[in-house]
Amino acid sequence: MNGYTGSKEDYLKRLARIEGQVRGIAKMVDNDTYCIDILTQVSAATKALQAVSLGLLEDHIGHCVVDAARESDDAAQVKVTEASAAIARLVRS
Repeated sequence: MNGYTGSKEDYLKRLARIEGQVRGIAKMVDNDTYCIDILTQVSAATKALQAVSLGLLEDHIGHCVVDAARESDDAAQVKVTEASAAIARLVRS
């Protein structure tokens, strides 16, 4: 079971809204909308994706890492390393 399973429907709804935002941005580009207006929408979509990422990370730590810690120190270290790598990717993006 994934750590986000309990929130799966919420994530899917958020992602569907983000998908709609991105389609709207593409339409803005196609319609030659003013650059700053497009950038504003890109920023909003980016923030929405970041919120999903942070939620998934929190779920991963709260479920997957905690379960691995109960299993063994080695399993916990693997999950902590995964989480650290994910955090590093998020910080770089």
